[in-house]
Amino acid sequence: MIPQYESALLISDLHLTPSIPLTAQRFFDFCEKEAPKVQAAFILGDLFEYWVGDDAATQSHFQQEVQRAIANLSTKVKTYYLHGNRDFLIGQHFIKMTGMTLLPDPSAVEIASQKWVLAHGDALCTADIGYQVFRNWVRKPWIQKIFLSLPLHWRKAIAQHLRGNSLAQYQQTQSSSAHQLKMDVTKQACAAVLKAHSGDLLIHGHTHMPAHHEESLGVQQWQRWVLSDWDLDHPESARQKASALLIDDAGARYIELIKI
Repeated sequence: MIPQYESALLISDLHLTPSIPLTAQRFFDFCEKEAPKVQAAFILGDLFEYWVGDDAATQSHFQQEVQRAIANLSTKVKTYYLHGNRDFLIGQHFIKMTGMTLLPDPSAVEIASQKWVLAHGDALCTADIGYQVFRNWVRKPWIQKIFLSLPLHWRKAIAQHLRGNSLAQYQQTQSSSAHQLKMDVTKQACAAVLKAHSGDLLIHGHTHMPAHHEESLGVQQWQRWVLSDWDLDHPESARQKASALLIDDAGARYIELIKI
């Protein structure tokens, strides 16, 4: 039986690092103030900017602080996690220490008597063939085992290099509609995952393009809710962003979290 709740809050793509203290503090406040008001909280990936292994968290005061905030939240409401493309190496030790339950990507849950399919979203961006090839390789257990066996400073250097490439690609996407289409989810991928789960309500993050869509492909119809990324530390580059999707008996809607 799939998890069933009367109300839930869903977030994703906070990309937490010590260099974004305002965004991190808002997450801590979210764990204390908003999230305990519902029956379940779902984090749909990319909570961290990068994750190079659970062993690294034991040496990071910042990651330990995030761990404590989630562990405290987990004592109040059921808390779920779904891997993102930046933190898919989060392992069982961190999950256990936070009290969260790890969900496969995608997963089906029931919230407010409706079935929802949850995903991070990167696997749905099937027009970006190069990324999908990369994703397939780095998700292989033997590749991950080799990476996690490397010295920690090597792993961090690799992660920093990949972050730089990702930032350059993101900046290119913002200036090109063609690249933006390439980096977005495809209807074909959404239709396939919904058909596999016999659903017509999809929630995902990853694309940083929050919106509610009503879509169709052939005879198949569905609704798609895209979660917002969070950024309260760089107002010079874009407007401040922080929101969650609230689902209860009144329906689904975004709630702004910019101000406490």
